[in-house]
Amino acid sequence: MSKAYVMMNCNLGEEKSVIESLEKIVGIKEAHGTLGLYDIVAQIECTTDEKIQEIVTQKIRKIPKIQSSMTLTSSESGELFQISEKLVGAMLGKNNSQAYVVFHCEKNQEYPTLKNLCKIPEVKEADVVFGYYDVVCRIESSSEEVLQDVITRAIRGLPNLKTSMTLNIIKEQET
Repeated sequence: MSKAYVMMNCNLGEEKSVIESLEKIVGIKEAHGTLGLYDIVAQIECTTDEKIQEIVTQKIRKIPKIQSSMTLTSSESGELFQISEKLVGAMLGKNNSQAYVVFHCEKNQEYPTLKNLCKIPEVKEADVVFGYYDVVCRIESSSEEVLQDVITRAIRGLPNLKTSMTLNIIKEQET
């Protein structure tokens, strides 16, 4: 399975309509409005890298309200995160606060960083990616306070990280 993350900026106030357009595209697993450098993050999962490229170039980039995008293609990092754990947390309503965090790592430290991330319970998904950043992860927690604590204490305390950027997911823009 091929995977990519697309971070986008769109026209002011058009986030919800862009998310609605993205959710109609076959292959887009999820799309969220975010706070931070980017307005929206979408995750694509397809059978081939070529299909991802087609979705990005022929569908996403043709949405008129999107001003710019950055695509991070996942390397084959393997499934380190248990799907059942994610589902249980969602079913119990525990995961009210969510964010994506992207990292620049020290050279050749992407996979050790990925392994360290999988030890943090609030990290529900992570991938080594190709593009401007080295690693992307999605965090879910019971509250904003817990989310902030996980990011500042657990994640930013990991060895071999050079920089990180957090994109908090905005629930109000969910459809």
